[in-house]
Amino acid sequence: MLENTDATVLSRLRDFLATAQLAEGGRLPPERDLAESLDVGRSALRKALATLQAEGVVWRHVGKGTFTGERPIDTVADINAMVQRTNPLEVMGARIAFEPEVARCAALNATPSQIAELRSCMLKAQQAPTWRLYEQWDNRLHRLIGESSQNSLLLGLLDTLNAVRRAVTWGRLRDTPVRPPPDHHSFAEHERIVEAIANRDGAAAADAMRRHLRSVEGHMRDMR
Repeated sequence: MLENTDATVLSRLRDFLATAQLAEGGRLPPERDLAESLDVGRSALRKALATLQAEGVVWRHVGKGTFTGERPIDTVADINAMVQRTNPLEVMGARIAFEPEVARCAALNATPSQIAELRSCMLKAQQAPTWRLYEQWDNRLHRLIGESSQNSLLLGLLDTLNAVRRAVTWGRLRDTPVRPPPDHHSFAEHERIVEAIANRDGAAAADAMRRHLRSVEGHMRDMR
C-alpha cells in the first residue's frame, strides 16, 4: 500500500539518503525505481525531492538525474581546464591553504543546529559500514563546515575546489575492503575540528583542519 502523506514520504526519503550506498557522484536511483523502493507515489516523491532541494540536500541535473548536495557552480569548462592542469597533490595543497580559514569562519558563525549536524555527520562517518558511506558522510561534514561559515562566496569556492578534487583524486587502495578501521586517523581529527567549532575557537578550528588535511596528504603520498 502506497504511503503518500508529505511527512511520511519526506521521512522515508531522508532515511534512505542517510543509509544508501549511492552511485559515484552521489546520484540517486531513477525516480521510478526510488518510488518503488520507498513504496510511495511518484508525485509525492517529487514533492519530497523538491523540499530537500530547497534545503540544499539534493540537486537536479536535467537529463542526468538527482544528486546529493548543493548544485555545483556552473563553470564546467573552467573546471575541466583546471583538472587538465593540476594533480592530487596540488589539490591537497590548495585545500590546506583554504579549508583551515573556512573552519575558522565556521567557528565564529555556525548556528547551534549546524553544530548539532556537524556532530551527527561525524558520528555517522565513524559508524559507516562501508567505505562509500564513510566518504559520503566525510564529504557532507566538510561541506557543512563551509555552510557554517555563513559566507556564500567561500562556500562557492569550496564547491569548485571539491569539483576539481573529485575529478583528479587517485583511486584509493584500501587495507580493508569493507569499512574504515576503528582507529582510522580521520575520526579523532574530525572530532578536534568539530569541537573547536562548537567551542567558538577559530584558531583551534583552523589548526585542527590544517593538521587533518596534512594527515590526509601524508596518507595519499603513502598510497602512490
